[in-house]
Amino acid sequence: MDKTATQQEYERRLHADMIDSIDEELEMEIDDERMDSLIREATDAATTEFDEDRRAYFHELLRLQGELVKLQDWVVAKKLKVVVLFEGRDAAGKGGVIKRITQRLNPRVCRVAALPAPSERERSQWYFQRYVQHLPAGGEIVLFDRSWYNRAGVERVMGFCSPEELEEFFRSVPEFEKMLLRSGTILVKYWFSITDDEQHRRFLMRIHDPLKQWKLSPMDMESRRRWEDYTKAKEEMLERTHIPEAPWWVVEAVDKKKARLNCIQHLLTQVPYGEIEHETVALPARIHNPDYIRHPTPSEMIVPQVY
Repeated sequence: MDKTATQQEYERRLHADMIDSIDEELEMEIDDERMDSLIREATDAATTEFDEDRRAYFHELLRLQGELVKLQDWVVAKKLKVVVLFEGRDAAGKGGVIKRITQRLNPRVCRVAALPAPSERERSQWYFQRYVQHLPAGGEIVLFDRSWYNRAGVERVMGFCSPEELEEFFRSVPEFEKMLLRSGTILVKYWFSITDDEQHRRFLMRIHDPLKQWKLSPMDMESRRRWEDYTKAKEEMLERTHIPEAPWWVVEAVDKKKARLNCIQHLLTQVPYGEIEHETVALPARIHNPDYIRHPTPSEMIVPQVY
């Protein structure tokens, strides 16, 4: 590919990423009746193949999110305990799919656990201890944005754990996960896979996008430099922790939209569920008290109407 073609491809991908940022906002408000008009307003040509793909993406995302709501109702009704792990390299798209899963669910039922670096006290605890406190009770779903597999990835590559601690992790994690399963927990593990070139491109996007620069840290920069070390660590992690009781599922994530849809579709197959019948909701008549007079809100309390 010559230099001009490479630049054109880069600009095409840059444009696609900008549109994807718009899509993230549209997804928060979109519904079936407004989908076509919103897409036409957001783009100049709603009949292009690119826009047809976006329309199909929205349609399928909304359908899958509807199924996630049914799954949520089932989990609550049957008091299920569901744990989903999302692992992958930096910028692999884990956060994007987690956002789409939780977008229309009850945060009291489905919550995200994204733990910071361990404190001094936590480093002295049993390794799994700080993760255990985030596990679900009956009727809950917990999505781990990175998990106890940090030890086999970032901690190993960056030298934050000793070879002995790593080996103990590999011995312990299959038993730990089997214990969870025996306790009735449903455990699903995803690895988001992207190419070297795609991570490089996504890092460049974050560097040049003021709204995404916060996602970059010195650790991210170092992880980029140590791509091959992370590859070796990932390969051993998958080999040693891919057990029949709790297998790994690899999500091809170079195309972010396809990765989101594929992951959600697969997740729905991992938790057998049915539709829960709900009583018809009837809005009660409001009580009116003729002697009640509503007090005016002081003007200094009103948020300025800038828009």
